[in-house]
Amino acid sequence: MSSRRALKAAQAIREVVSTAILLELKDPRVRDVTVTGVEASPDLRHARVFVSVMGDEKKQNLCLHGLRNAAGFLQQKVGNRIDARYTPRLTFVLDKGAKNALAVARILREVLPGEDSGGSITSNESTESPADDAAHSPLAEPTDQTRI
Repeated sequence: MSSRRALKAAQAIREVVSTAILLELKDPRVRDVTVTGVEASPDLRHARVFVSVMGDEKKQNLCLHGLRNAAGFLQQKVGNRIDARYTPRLTFVLDKGAKNALAVARILREVLPGEDSGGSITSNESTESPADDAAHSPLAEPTDQTRI
């Protein structure tokens, strides 16, 4: 069971890494990457960063190799943002959840061709207000430093 501190650190790491990949990383191998989640160890010395990469397996492996080479740069960004005794060592792992979800959806469409998915949310069924969306925007200005 993860502590609240580790969960808070994982969220901060996810924000910092995704922003740095999007805006600051210049490696041409790292493209079409989404940081889907982060698992931090209880002592915050290690963090597993789950990424989803659009493209075939060759492009995914190339992107993962680029991220592993940029791990030091990204760790520096994380160290500047979070105030902890140790800067977590980042390990990048390919998250195949989105790819598996698309495969399941395709299979379900083949099995149930006449059924409508019906799982979409209409605009008046949404539970969050537009103000909540602005607060969780990845382009929102980050605070100077997150205290862990």
